[in-house]
Amino acid sequence: MMRVLWISGLVVLLDQSTKQLVLRTMYRGQQIPVLGDWLKFTFTENPGMAFGITPGPTAVVTVFSMVATALIVFYLYRVRQDYYPYRASLALILGGAVGNIIDRLFYGDALFSGKVVDFIHVNLWSGFLPESIPLVGGMYISLFPIWNVADMGIVCGVASVILLHKPYARYTQEQAERETAQNEADAPEAALEDAPGALPEAVSDPGDPDGKIA
Repeated sequence: MMRVLWISGLVVLLDQSTKQLVLRTMYRGQQIPVLGDWLKFTFTENPGMAFGITPGPTAVVTVFSMVATALIVFYLYRVRQDYYPYRASLALILGGAVGNIIDRLFYGDALFSGKVVDFIHVNLWSGFLPESIPLVGGMYISLFPIWNVADMGIVCGVASVILLHKPYARYTQEQAERETAQNEADAPEAALEDAPGALPEAVSDPGDPDGKIA
């Protein structure tokens, strides 16, 4: 497990370093064009989850995020000996989750009331959805919303987990087959070790030189 945690640590370090730079050099709502309208640095604060989803008060979102992160740590520990690329993908998700939790814990007026600092604004497409689409027709959307390094880690990690699903399943199946074959190979040797010893030889009568018992 420790061999992949450096990935999580790197994501947290990059995430918090860039956020501190934004907090020190930009004001809320400021935009800095990088590649025209396609890529800009736009300083915003998000009280909710990824892509602006807000299921409840900020404190509830923070607690939910902490519980989800704890589950990721537990699962990563369970698969600590498994397929390395799969574990590396989980480490990306973990690093992103921890990076945003730090914001929610400490970037506010009180503990658990912080907002996530977002600033990477990639405008792939923006406009109104066709009215013919159920539920969301006519809604204005922008792809992608403003995000940060932590969000990038989470998205890349989730995408990698999906792409590695079949290789990981194949790896675990091969591991199980190897263990089964090893157990079957060890079974005869273990049976011989546990078998009862040979019966003792017949004790001959001292008065019978031929060893015959009357």
